Amino acid sequence: MAIRFGILSTFPPTQCGLATFSQALATHLQVSGADVGIVRVVESPQAAVRLVTHQYLITAPGAARTAAEVLNSFDVAIVQHEYGIYGGRDGVDVLDVLAEVRVPILAVLHTVLTQPTSHQHYVLAGVIEAASVVVTMTETARERVIVGWGVDPAKVTVIAHGAEDNRTAGRHITAPMGRTVLTWGLLGEGKGIEWALEAIAGLSDLTPRPLYRVVGQTHPRVLEREGEAYRDRLKALVRSFGIASMVEFDGRYLDGPTLRRIVRDADVILLPYDSRDQVTSGVLTEAVVAGKPVVSTAFPHALELLSSGAGILVPRQDPAAISAALRRVLTEPGVAGPMAARARALAPSLLWSAVAAQYVRLGDIVLEPSERAIV
Repeated sequence: MAIRFGILSTFPPTQCGLATFSQALATHLQVSGADVGIVRVVESPQAAVRLVTHQYLITAPGAARTAAEVLNSFDVAIVQHEYGIYGGRDGVDVLDVLAEVRVPILAVLHTVLTQPTSHQHYVLAGVIEAASVVVTMTETARERVIVGWGVDPAKVTVIAHGAEDNRTAGRHITAPMGRTVLTWGLLGEGKGIEWALEAIAGLSDLTPRPLYRVVGQTHPRVLEREGEAYRDRLKALVRSFGIASMVEFDGRYLDGPTLRRIVRDADVILLPYDSRDQVTSGVLTEAVVAGKPVVSTAFPHALELLSSGAGILVPRQDPAAISAALRRVLTEPGVAGPMAARARALAPSLLWSAVAAQYVRLGDIVLEPSERAIV
C-alpha cells in the first residue's frame, strides 16, 4: 500500500522558496507512487489549489489543532520548517501544531543558524523534539543541528535539495561567443547584487562585453516593507558605473519552464550572496543540475556542493574577487568546460526524482520502529 504523506508548508501560488520546494516534492512523491496532501500555511483564506487538503489559517482560533487533525489522517507528516512562515514570534505557533500530531513527523529544516537567539533556539528545539527524523539538506546543517541542539546523530539525515531535470548537452564557453552571467531568485537585501554590479563593471574591457541578467521579482515580504527601494538602489548603481548596456533586470515571477530556459541559456551562474549562514540554496542546486559553471560566495551550501570543482568560490562582498573569477570562466580556455562537466556529474543525485525516492524510503523507516536507525 502506498504511503500517505501530509505536508505542512506554504504552497503555490504563494511566492516563496518553501512553497516551490513543497510543490516539487509533492509532485515527485506522487510520481514515485505515494499519496500526498498539503496542509497549506496561509495568512488569509485562499482559493482552492490542487493537492491542498486543508488551509492552516495561522490567525484563526483553534487553527493549529485542526491542522494537526488533518495531518493525523495521513501515515507520515512532512513538516517544512522556516522561522518566517508560521505565526507567533519566530514562528513559535508551529509547536502548537506539532504537539497534537500523532503520526511520525519528518521535520525538514530549511534554516539552521550558527548563532540563533535564545527564542529561535527554543523554537527549533521544539520542532526537533517532536520529529521522528530531522532532515537537513547539507552535511553542514546536519552538524549544526547535532552540535548546537545536542541531537542524537542517528536522528538527523541528509537529503539534498532537489531540482527539475534541466541538464544541457554539454555546451561550454568558447570566446568570443556566449557571455551571459545570470543571477536569479526573489530579490532583497542580502542577495549581494550590489557587489556583483561592481564586479561586472570591472569586465567592461572585454569584447564583446558580458551581459549580466538579474531575474526575479522583489520578495513579497520585502515589497510590503519597503517597496522597490533595493531594486531602485541597484539601478542607480548601474547608472553610476556606466554599465547600462551590460545589465538587464527582469522583475517577473516566472513559471518553472520559462525560468529553466533562462538558466539553460546562461553561460555562468553568479551567486554573490552576503550570508555566512545559508545552508540550503535551491538556486545553487538548480544551477549545478543544469550543468552550469558557478561563481559563488563561500556560504556553507556552496562550500559543500562546489568543492569538487563545479564552481569557483569567492569571498563575500568582494567585487574584485568576483570580477576576477568571472573573467577566468568567461575568457580562459579549459576553465568553464571542466566545471560544467563536474556539475553534470553531480546532477543525477540532485534530481527531484532521486530526492523523492529518499523521502519514500524514510517514510518506510519511520513506519517500521525496528528500522528507525538512519544511516
